Amino acid sequence: MSFKTAKTWCIRLIPVVLFFVSYYFSQLFLQSYGGTPIPVPSKNLCGSWLVSKRWESLNFNITKKTRLFLTLGDFFWQQHRSDFPLPYGIKGSELFLLKVLAITSSYDMPAGIESLDCRTCVVIGNGFSIKNSSLGSAINKYDVVIRLNDAPVRGYEDDVGSKTTMRLFYPESASSNPSIHNDPDTIMVLVPFKQNDLRWLKEILYNEKRVRKGFWKPPPQIWLGSASQIRILDPYFLQHTAGTLLHIPLQPKKNQKSVHPTTGILGIFVALNYCEVVHIAGFGYPEFRNQKQPIHYYGRDTMKSMKNSNHDVSHEAQYLKKLEDSGAILYLHPHS
Repeated sequence: MSFKTAKTWCIRLIPVVLFFVSYYFSQLFLQSYGGTPIPVPSKNLCGSWLVSKRWESLNFNITKKTRLFLTLGDFFWQQHRSDFPLPYGIKGSELFLLKVLAITSSYDMPAGIESLDCRTCVVIGNGFSIKNSSLGSAINKYDVVIRLNDAPVRGYEDDVGSKTTMRLFYPESASSNPSIHNDPDTIMVLVPFKQNDLRWLKEILYNEKRVRKGFWKPPPQIWLGSASQIRILDPYFLQHTAGTLLHIPLQPKKNQKSVHPTTGILGIFVALNYCEVVHIAGFGYPEFRNQKQPIHYYGRDTMKSMKNSNHDVSHEAQYLKKLEDSGAILYLHPHS
């Protein structure tokens, strides 16, 4: 081989060598910070040892209840008789539910997702930890992308993706125009924490006079969501997230502060029941002593705003760690 030919081959090999060098150091970097390469939501994960064995290591029962939403035809009094009022049951709210469910046209997930033998889910929290993660393209590959409250998508696609299969919300966390940060076929899932939440939706759907009292924050008086995309989450899921997963008293004692699960951990519990593969991103709060630390990947809210909330985020963090250690969930990014 001539010197000229050898020189040409060396020049051609330079990009290949640089690729492997950069890959080696990227893996070294990820390992040094406790991270792992971004997993791909492959169907092969459904048959893996982790998926088949993970439930055996959990100390609570996941029933794999895949009927997520209340329906007009099957919940009234015989089958869904409840000892609890909202948020853990429907006692006292039956008439509001009658009117709301009568005007929505469907109660199921899309047929294309329902028919899957293996469903891959990703639950996107609103935490600051997802900022600058570049997870967007990976998130869009999951069968089901669950988002929470009014978290924006437009302008943040590189980190949080652009696909939204369902969005859990309640009146105070509703965006007045859901079409801005959702897909045209996104399912809008109301999580009713109180009777006023159902009343708000009834007034929206029937264009009735709005009652403004009974909310900790004024909900939208005009809501541009489509009735055909609305679902009402079965209180079963909030009840079991609180009582079975977090061991929160469903009926707190007198003078005891009422604590409810966050929408985020509720979304994870829903995913654990509905999907075979559950990954999460954007979860975790900074320590309370850091009051100025931003808590979301958007906006300016800090830990100070969590001071008077009805959530025990430290308690939830412990159970997320337990779910992670068991293999039931997998984070898509390094986290504390």
